[in-house]
Amino acid sequence: MNALLAAEGLCAGYGEVLVVHDVDIEINAGEIVTVLGPNGAGKTTTILTLCGEIKPTAGTVYWKGSATDAPLHQRTNDGMALITEERSVFMNLTVAENLRLGGGVKNALEAFPELEPLLKRKAGLLSGGEQQILTVARALAREPEVILADELSLGLAPLIVQRLLRALRQAADNGVAVLIVEQHIHQALAIADRVYVLRQGRVEFKGNTEEARANLVAIEASYFSGGGPSSSETEG
Repeated sequence: MNALLAAEGLCAGYGEVLVVHDVDIEINAGEIVTVLGPNGAGKTTTILTLCGEIKPTAGTVYWKGSATDAPLHQRTNDGMALITEERSVFMNLTVAENLRLGGGVKNALEAFPELEPLLKRKAGLLSGGEQQILTVARALAREPEVILADELSLGLAPLIVQRLLRALRQAADNGVAVLIVEQHIHQALAIADRVYVLRQGRVEFKGNTEEARANLVAIEASYFSGGGPSSSETEG
């Protein structure tokens, strides 16, 4: 298997509740793959299983061509970066200190030069958008081989979202494999190379961006036909 990160027959969930069913997915170097779907479709569970935060109940995850059950911290040390929907910054540290805990200030500023005037400011004093920029900058500064980003756009202004997605597009153009989980279809399609649509934990559609645009009506309809396996399942 040539993909940097992939899964075959992936099933995963929480306790006895199975959320993801028999999902096949792959992410290659130099491309952005987006996973779309309504709330409860299994998007977040998929990404957490791919990164090692959740153990699959069936199927296989492949990392750099080999089957793996390594936990997230081991995959992180081996070139994987996970960006969650929550702002994962150290609020009491400055922007510069946050970046030093990642890959360093220089690499981060190359991706996001707008952080330079904020280097001495504590992260807790930044706006939500600035905190997410800092989170993404820190991930990019580590020069990962794969980036997994879960709901980058959540609660952010459109201009901030576009800035973050442009940075990920540039990373992919430089050879990084990027997987983004998104609810906003049009923003995702603007930068993606390939698309998977999940509904009720199963892949309902997969194809390149042009094929996704050609099937946009059906994809959008899936958002209104029920997403999750149960009313109590609220993950993305």
